[in-house]
Amino acid sequence: MNTPLDKVIVIMGASSGIGEATARLLASRGAKLMLAARRVERLQSIQEAYPEANIQIKQADVTEFDQVEAVIEEAKAVYGRIDVLFNNAGIMPTAPLAAGHREDWKNMLDINVMGVLNGIAATLPIMEQQQSGHIIATDSVAGHVVYPESAVYCGTKFAVRAIMEGLRQEQRENNVKSTIISPGAVQTELYTTIRDQATGESLRQAQQEWGLTSEDVAEAVLYAIDTPDRVSISNLIIRPTQQEV
Repeated sequence: MNTPLDKVIVIMGASSGIGEATARLLASRGAKLMLAARRVERLQSIQEAYPEANIQIKQADVTEFDQVEAVIEEAKAVYGRIDVLFNNAGIMPTAPLAAGHREDWKNMLDINVMGVLNGIAATLPIMEQQQSGHIIATDSVAGHVVYPESAVYCGTKFAVRAIMEGLRQEQRENNVKSTIISPGAVQTELYTTIRDQATGESLRQAQQEWGLTSEDVAEAVLYAIDTPDRVSISNLIIRPTQQEV
């Protein structure tokens, strides 16, 4: 029987995919959860599925700092502390640079990079005061390698990798841990953020054929969270066995 996970955990981007799978896994382990996303009705479904669990929900857009801050403040008010922040929201509208999709580039920067920074900015003062905490971000294999038609997406994920390593170095003496979870292809809705339908459908088919499940990645998040205070997992790269990149 698994030991109950006595931690307060905030998940940003909890309405689907990795965020939802992680929320469900942590709820089953007895964690105290604050779930946030734009699609609040999906958060309600998670809450209703675990009536005995300690789950709070709040609508929030990670690109809006005041909304992220409100999530963190409510979690602190309800539970008295924040042990873990999981910055999971992200998009992947891939295309060649020559396509010039500047609006997609801006959205990726706002969600994938500023979304992570907004979570860090809102949570870090609490963790510094506690002299403990753990901040996790969903990165990607694309944060470690670059491949065609994904230069901007890879750039955002390289940025997250750098930011989280900087966080580790700056906050180690405050006992604040930093982890990036770097999955390869995962069976999520991420393909729906790709503008070109043929490219999106090709990715969806590949994900379904040999990709990881969201639950596979959720287990990695749980592993990182459920380590002793003396142990900090800086990076977990999780590829499907058949993935080339």
